[in-house]
Amino acid sequence: MVERTVGGDGVELCTESFGDPADPPVLLVMGIGASMLWWEEGFCRLLAGGRRFVIRYDHRDTGRSTTYPPGRPGYTGADLVADAARVLDGHGIPAAHVVGVSAGGALAQLLALDDPGRVLSLVLISTSSAVPGDRALPAPAEELMAFLAAAGPGPSDADALVGHLVAYARLLSGGRRPFDEAAVRDLARREVGRARDIAAARNHDALPEGGPTRAPLSSIAVPVLVVHGTADPMFPLPHGEDLAERIPGARLLTLPDAGHGLDRADWPTVVRAVLDHTAAAEDPAGADLTGEDPAGEGPAG
Repeated sequence: MVERTVGGDGVELCTESFGDPADPPVLLVMGIGASMLWWEEGFCRLLAGGRRFVIRYDHRDTGRSTTYPPGRPGYTGADLVADAARVLDGHGIPAAHVVGVSAGGALAQLLALDDPGRVLSLVLISTSSAVPGDRALPAPAEELMAFLAAAGPGPSDADALVGHLVAYARLLSGGRRPFDEAAVRDLARREVGRARDIAAARNHDALPEGGPTRAPLSSIAVPVLVVHGTADPMFPLPHGEDLAERIPGARLLTLPDAGHGLDRADWPTVVRAVLDHTAAAEDPAGADLTGEDPAGEGPAG
């Protein structure tokens, strides 16, 4: 694991890479308000073990990247999209396979629309369309919406912030599987302790909506894999189904009883799917770029 700060023009983005830079690059884009820690190290190492060069990074206002005064973000959502390309530039990578989760999946879609030459393929996890469509889609679960509407703890109370993050993660898990509170609490502690300014993460909620008119999702020409849990309380399954239907050739992988995000129990399945998907994008003729199965799912193929 190698940490590197990239950027310019007054913006610093903290990144970490795993694996051999000579391998096909995979850029991981986290959802808003969350640092790269939520792409857990074990998951990154599994991907790197499949002969991929994996990069995760902190968005602005998260982790060790540039922060702005709480309530006054000095950037837009379009800047978060451009930051993904900025990370690739910092690593000397012209184009990568882009994997986005939650709002990071929307950022990945917009990168593919705004700067298609930077995207080799897309993997969209627990997300929804970044471009409005005609289909009516279900709203988030009422319990989740009530939690998000309530005032959270202040930034000075680290223990309360950790508890808040754990409670949020529990709701996002969907309630159909066992919840590993100890593991999530450890991750939340590191999230709070590592941040330059944990209060700044809320700036993502203050970013202006809207933006330039973009081409339809049907114009995305790279291979797309949509991964969605059947118990996602943030974006219920029809969001993933709609996304897969609107992008030509997109495939949908459903994760039974999985909530929002990436459960450790699904790592082997998702890693195998990402490796297969990116290998096919690198070599449509079907060559296996992995040579082995780092996720322990048996022979690659």
